[in-house]
Order: sequence, then C-alpha cells, then structure tokens
Amino acid sequence: MNLLTKIPLSKSENSIDYSSQLLLLGSCFSENIGAKLEYFKFQGLQNPLGILFHPLAIEKLIQKSVYQEVVTEKDVFHANEQWHSFDAHSCLSNPSKEKIIDDLNEAVQNTTAQLKKASHIIVTLGTAWVYRNSASEKVVANCHKVPQVNFNKELLSVDDVKQSLEHTIEMVQSINPAVQFIFTVSPVRHLKDGFVENQLSKSHLISAIHKVLEDNKISYFPSYELMMDELRDYRFYAKDMIHPNEVAIDYIWERFCEVWIASNVYPTMKKIEKIQKGILHKPFNDKSEQHQKFLLKLNVLKSEIHKEYPDLVF
Repeated sequence: MNLLTKIPLSKSENSIDYSSQLLLLGSCFSENIGAKLEYFKFQGLQNPLGILFHPLAIEKLIQKSVYQEVVTEKDVFHANEQWHSFDAHSCLSNPSKEKIIDDLNEAVQNTTAQLKKASHIIVTLGTAWVYRNSASEKVVANCHKVPQVNFNKELLSVDDVKQSLEHTIEMVQSINPAVQFIFTVSPVRHLKDGFVENQLSKSHLISAIHKVLEDNKISYFPSYELMMDELRDYRFYAKDMIHPNEVAIDYIWERFCEVWIASNVYPTMKKIEKIQKGILHKPFNDKSEQHQKFLLKLNVLKSEIHKEYPDLVF
C-alpha cells in the first residue's frame, strides 16, 4: 500500500562533492539546508548578510558583491539603540556604527570571493511580498521594527521576480560563467501576510523561477512541493504550525541528497556523521579507560578523513 504521493526526482549531472564550493542565499530554510551541509563539512558560505526573504534583497547583495560597492555611513541608520542596514538582516545590527559598517563590508567582500570560486549557488526564495521605504522609495531587505507607517507593502509580479532572478544570474555569470544555480522555494508559510496572500506569493516565485529554467546551468529543487505534498500533515510542522520541524527538514535534506550530493561521497558523510556524534557525546566519566579508547577511535577516524580531505576541520 502506497500511503503518499512521492515526487519523482532524478540525480543531477553536476553533483556536489567535497571539492565543491557552495554559496547559500535566501530565506530561513536556506539556513536549514546550510546547517546540514555544514554538519557534513561541505565547503561554502551561507547568508553573509543574514536571512534574505525576497529576490530583490538577494539581487542587491549580488550587485554590491559583483561591483564591489563599499558600504558607508549613508547606508546605515540608528533606531532602537542600534545601527542597522535596510539591506541586511538584524543579526548584523550593532550598537557601534563603525562595527556594523566594517561587518557589512566584510560580508560583501566574502560574498565576492565566494562568487568567483563557487561551483554551486543555492538560492531559497521565501516571499514575493516586499516593503518599500516611503522616504527613499527603495525596497528593503528587513524593516528592523521601524514603524509600519514608514513603508508601503507591495507584491512583486511574476515578471518582477523573473527580471530580478535574470539580473542576479547575469551578474554572477559575468564573473563566474560556469557556476550552477539551484533555486528552491521555502516551505515556510508566511501567514502574517494572510493564508491566500501566502499562496499567491509562493505561486509568483515558482512561476518566475520556471520562466528562467531554460539555461541548463539553472535547476529547481522542489522544497516547497515536498512539504506541501509528500509531508502534507501537521505532524511535520513545528509548534508554530508554520515552520517545518526537524523530521521534515531531515526528510527534505534526504531528498536533496538524492538529487544533488554525489553518491561517491556518501561513505565519507557517514564517517563524518559518526565523528560529529562522537564530538557531541557526553561521557559519565571523561577520565575512564573506556572513554579514552573511544577518543582514540575518534581520532583515528578523523585522521582517515584528513588524509583524504586535509582542509576539513572538526
């Protein structure tokens, strides 16, 4: 008896292995996948400006990075006892103006460096809803709890999203023509926009992505569809009934591996997982002979990994 409708997926010809250089950008779901890739010690950079929910914010980061634009005092503002940037997530906000400017410039520089050597760029789009600052008339990446009266809420059309994605791709390919793009739509529901409005937003994102899929260096991974179809049950959601829970994230990660992780690195991933679990293990007695033997086996396993992949650090 088949108890679910399974989305058919096939292995990519341009798989990710331990020589791959990754750049992950986008919504909080990109951080879920990024955490898995980091756990298994794949090389890459994740959300240097923090979570970016919509395509225009991602496009702006790429523009700053490709053209090496410098962040200055005019790009930050003070509110609620902190300095912020409308182009970055609040995780970069800081009480020091000098520190946030330095951090923003470092993030842009790191993105530039990673763009030039990236083999794969994974972009997770969260929403087509954006907020435009009334004073500057610019779309922001994050409102930083500035009063709503200072913004106008807009829904990006399918063509708006398509043009933004195409511009992002063109800019990246101007400095790295061989890079593989992997687009996906976050399964996280933005219910603050409204139930119908969330579905409308997701449909705009999905439609726009499929309009730019003609290039064989651009692929789509159905994170949203996996959550909505294969995992269509509230037991796969966190307590807020909005975010995927750990079981759902693990399941979508497994399906991602089926498509994008090279089969020949699975044995290495199993060894790394064993090491990671060993590192997290808390002994009853860390001086015991049994624990010392356990640590010795763990170090032997680390040495085996380092011989094959000397750049991996635990």
